[in-house]
Amino acid sequence: MADKIATRQAYGEMLVELGKKKENLVVMDADLSGSTKTAMFAKEFPERFFNMGIAEQNMYGAACGLALSGKVVCASTFAMFATGRAFEIIRNSIGYTRANVKICASHAGITVGEDGASHQTFEDIALMRTIPNMTVVNPSDATATKKLLQQVVELDGPCYFRVGRAAVPVFYGEDDEIILGRGKLIREGEDVTIIATGIMVNEAYKAADILEAEGISVRLIDIHTIKPIDSDIIIKAAGETGAIVTAEEHSIIGGLGDAVAQVLVRNAPCRMAMVGQLDTFGESGKPDELRKKYRMTAEDIVNAVKEIR
Repeated sequence: MADKIATRQAYGEMLVELGKKKENLVVMDADLSGSTKTAMFAKEFPERFFNMGIAEQNMYGAACGLALSGKVVCASTFAMFATGRAFEIIRNSIGYTRANVKICASHAGITVGEDGASHQTFEDIALMRTIPNMTVVNPSDATATKKLLQQVVELDGPCYFRVGRAAVPVFYGEDDEIILGRGKLIREGEDVTIIATGIMVNEAYKAADILEAEGISVRLIDIHTIKPIDSDIIIKAAGETGAIVTAEEHSIIGGLGDAVAQVLVRNAPCRMAMVGQLDTFGESGKPDELRKKYRMTAEDIVNAVKEIR
């Protein structure tokens, strides 16, 4: 694996590249452009960047208006404030009208770290999944972030695009094919399937290595597009391995685990376990320490696999 890069950093870099190609791309931010990395776009294209201040509802309302007038809008703030404070506007103004707004939210999950419980959102994917017409994307590393953002910007309609604060290993190579709406099979296996999303894909890969060394054959799948979810790859895995563990940096209520369970219960019931934030708030601390405390590490995935085998 290459160096560690935060997915928010990759998001900012790709915005600049897309801005060079798409003259109708507009970027907005709620006074957090240094943190969300939209400042890179603002420096290159100041006439197409709008700092809307600490007014998230107003920002997404204005984003809707720009989108309905023909612009492609990437509007960024922290995930807590995008999906929490501005939920009504996103639902009624963007989702209902199918406005071409990309809600590009950073600082999601427990790895927000020292900012503590008020900023660590574990509910954002659940909230965005419930909105009709909304695509939900959670890339695992810098490479996936750039590849998926390109496709999201070309998508006609609203999308929730989730990136993180902490630097994470670059998992994919430039030649890896990552397609919006399709799960990515990372490795084959026969005994159990681990389905992961976001930064937990890296932890799932480490867990697969541990399990393989113990004689347990692991199939590993990256579900970066949580809505619409790739039902086919999940059903196939359930039928061929008979056991599935999901891993996410999000609440197990309403996130990837629930989305996978919905597919399984209708099509291919099997043994299943979920690794993610339990029904609890977080706290201030170092990202790695918090993931360990709240059971979102490779070792926790290994334990979950062993519990259902």
